[in-house]
Amino acid sequence: MSSKGENEQQIHVAMFPFFAFGHISPFVQLSNKLSSKGVKISFFTAAGNAERIKKMLHLTSTTQIISLTLPHVDGLPPGIESTADTTPAHAELLKVALDLLQPQIKTILSQLHPNFVLFDFAQDWLPSLASELGIKTIFYSVFAAISTAVVMPGRLHYPPKTTPTVNEVKILPDGFPKESCIQSLTTHEAEDYLYVFKSFNGCPSVFDRLRTGFMGCSAILIKTCKEMEGIYLDYIQAHLKKPILLVGPVVPPPPSGELDVKWEKWLSKYPSKSVIFCSFGSETFLKDDQIRELALGLELTGQPFLLVLNFPANLDSTTELKRTLPEGFTERVKDKGIVHTGWVQQQHILAHDSVGCFLCHAGFSSIVEGIVNDCQLVFLPLKGDQYMNSKLVSLDLKAGVAVNRSDEDGYFGKEDICNAVKKVMVEVDEEPGKTIIANQKKWKEFLKNDEIQSKFITDLVEDMKAISGEKM
Repeated sequence: MSSKGENEQQIHVAMFPFFAFGHISPFVQLSNKLSSKGVKISFFTAAGNAERIKKMLHLTSTTQIISLTLPHVDGLPPGIESTADTTPAHAELLKVALDLLQPQIKTILSQLHPNFVLFDFAQDWLPSLASELGIKTIFYSVFAAISTAVVMPGRLHYPPKTTPTVNEVKILPDGFPKESCIQSLTTHEAEDYLYVFKSFNGCPSVFDRLRTGFMGCSAILIKTCKEMEGIYLDYIQAHLKKPILLVGPVVPPPPSGELDVKWEKWLSKYPSKSVIFCSFGSETFLKDDQIRELALGLELTGQPFLLVLNFPANLDSTTELKRTLPEGFTERVKDKGIVHTGWVQQQHILAHDSVGCFLCHAGFSSIVEGIVNDCQLVFLPLKGDQYMNSKLVSLDLKAGVAVNRSDEDGYFGKEDICNAVKKVMVEVDEEPGKTIIANQKKWKEFLKNDEIQSKFITDLVEDMKAISGEKM
């Protein structure tokens, strides 16, 4: 039972992620963990996302969802309130709608008056708005520290609206940790990262939003730990000169319910650790040639596989699947391969005894889910922070393997897929597979240590209480 003194110190946190479920989910996971430690949660989101969030958030007497009414934005169809089921152009217009929410947010915060607002990259205006109300702000970066390290600290001097060249982005910024195994970005990675510096609809670029948010906040919270990313955390802190708080890797709780009978029956046909599960999340899409080479590469391994492919919302997934898969492929692999489109129970599938390899886009949550379920990791990153997550785990931690790609355009062939899988599923007594498997086991033990993971949250709550007591 909590003492009166502890009750008096209850922290009230307003959570405010960007309207993308890749951002909302980490905020929900953190909310649930903080709530279990007695923190009061007010979760801000567009009204259209509330029902889905209700199913994810542990709603208690001290947890509530605050539904926001998105203002009208020319070109943004009514009802589009997250980046799911929409186009990249509409996703950019969601940032315009978000910026127009400022009066609404100010009114709500003045009524709630939480100790902190935890905000996302897009709400660069929030620190100054909250400061007027005497409320402290914490920038919650849902990305690994390595992604922030590559983009931000060494480029703080850039004038607003700067657009660097591909070659400038390829070169790691001044002071980047020399202990890092990463020497530079490839051409196709740098071209992808140029998006961060682009402005749309007259709004600040992602880079300018990040910089303003980092500079204005009371503290920075990162979804990582020193054990995994100590060198990058030190680099960030030295340049941004802000308190850096850590939430740890945020290991998800075991999934509730049972695996669908269809998948249970199919997976149970195969020996332990023999199946490749291949999935890229709900908002990462492969190009036609990538689907072809990936499918042929999985076939080439000779291992049983479950391949999940999704397509943009404006396309018919069944039609696209038929169009993009190699001719005769489905018939050839029918005895040991399934290609599926749509949602699947990822955690349940990864936890099945027959699944031994997880070939994924290197989203950080997927990496954690793969490791805790004792799957060997093969990475095929396709955008943004996925490239850095892949480098962190495959180069720095040496606990996974990245598919070999061409520098210029990121091309990979079927042999590249097959070779990467074989390193961790077939050539397990040879290097580098032997070391990768040993390191994966080490990180699995670390992530599954409940005492360590719980301490991340306990320490975070104590840090927040300390900051809450400081004068603004």
